[in-house]
Amino acid sequence: MIKRFFITGTDTKVGKTFSSIALLQIANKMGFKSIGYKPISSGSEFTKYGLCNNDALLLKKNSSVKLKYNIINPYNFLNNTSPNIISKKINKPISFYKISSNLRYIEKKTNWIIIEGAGGWFTPISENKKFSDWVLKENIEIILVVGIKLGCINHSLLTIEAIKKTGLILKGWIANNINIKTIWHNEYINTLKNNICVDFLGEIPYLTKNNKNELWKYINFTYF
Repeated sequence: MIKRFFITGTDTKVGKTFSSIALLQIANKMGFKSIGYKPISSGSEFTKYGLCNNDALLLKKNSSVKLKYNIINPYNFLNNTSPNIISKKINKPISFYKISSNLRYIEKKTNWIIIEGAGGWFTPISENKKFSDWVLKENIEIILVVGIKLGCINHSLLTIEAIKKTGLILKGWIANNINIKTIWHNEYINTLKNNICVDFLGEIPYLTKNNKNELWKYINFTYF
């Protein structure tokens, strides 16, 4: 059976990639054939391999099964803005069919897929479609990444309420410390635990050295 998890966040820049890497590392340690999939990315750079997004490259690096870049990141935009804006600007519409076709290919190669979203749950990808519409279409389990900061409680509860209305399974949530701990850190975490009625999968600390090699140790294996 293939395990598929869609990683969404309470906002952009809250640690979806770090959390995705941690989950890929767990899969590798458990003996799964893992692949990280970043269907849509914005904010990329020109490299010797062409236009590449750093988050997608990190997912590729931490996957045990290596696939071509254009498979794991089919929609890759240079400018760092909402996908619906940049795709319209350069006349490159985002197709659910393309994203799903790549997912079907990936499913033949693996038994553990971490799919990293873009921005938050309701990120638009066109004038009338949101990324969440595709997740619903594919019926993928969701893991929520909460960036611990002022406002995260409200952002978390609103996101969870929106997910619950779809009927999709929310597997659990991960706390990611995007800043050095404040005096209210423990109160934020405890309030979130008391109000989020799904499993708390772990807490990733604020990493000053940007060490991504052992992110797995901050996630609880037993939930998988």
